[in-house]
Amino acid sequence: MGAAALKIAVVALSLALDVFAVSVGVGMRGAGIALKVRIGAAFASAEIGMTLIGVLIGKVAGLYLGEAAAYLGFTALVGVGAYMIYESRRGDAGAGFDLSRGWGLVLAALSISLDSLGIGFSILFIGVPLGVSLACIGVASIGSTALGLTLGKALGKRAEESAGAWAGIVLMATGLGFGALHYFHAGM
Repeated sequence: MGAAALKIAVVALSLALDVFAVSVGVGMRGAGIALKVRIGAAFASAEIGMTLIGVLIGKVAGLYLGEAAAYLGFTALVGVGAYMIYESRRGDAGAGFDLSRGWGLVLAALSISLDSLGIGFSILFIGVPLGVSLACIGVASIGSTALGLTLGKALGKRAEESAGAWAGIVLMATGLGFGALHYFHAGM
């Protein structure tokens, strides 16, 4: 059970860092309780929903690709992590776009949950209970949203950029680590 809890914590942390980065950016303008609840609910729903979609894709891929589907899922995590690092280095692509409501919030929630698609694709192959994983992902998403919105004003742009890069690094390490564990049948 200890290994499964550690895996769930790593997955939830890697997803929460990306949510934190976007929340810091939104929080730089200040955020009241209602805004925190709205953004937290949107981000958590997107993270959980995309994870479930990834699980479904992973199940289908597992039927057709067998063991290779696990490695495809782990590779997807590494690829998404690399893309997150690239995006964090690119600069302010969303400047002037309101990520706190309407279509801006929907697009923000979907964009930060793309990594959840990769997590969902590979989560079946790391040997963790899906329900517990989804609950932890939701709690981590809500917590990192609230923290990012609260600290956004104080931390500013620099923290937003470095959190995005760190989220990518953690996601890449997660994919590589889970791939190695699966290959060596350690803790899987």
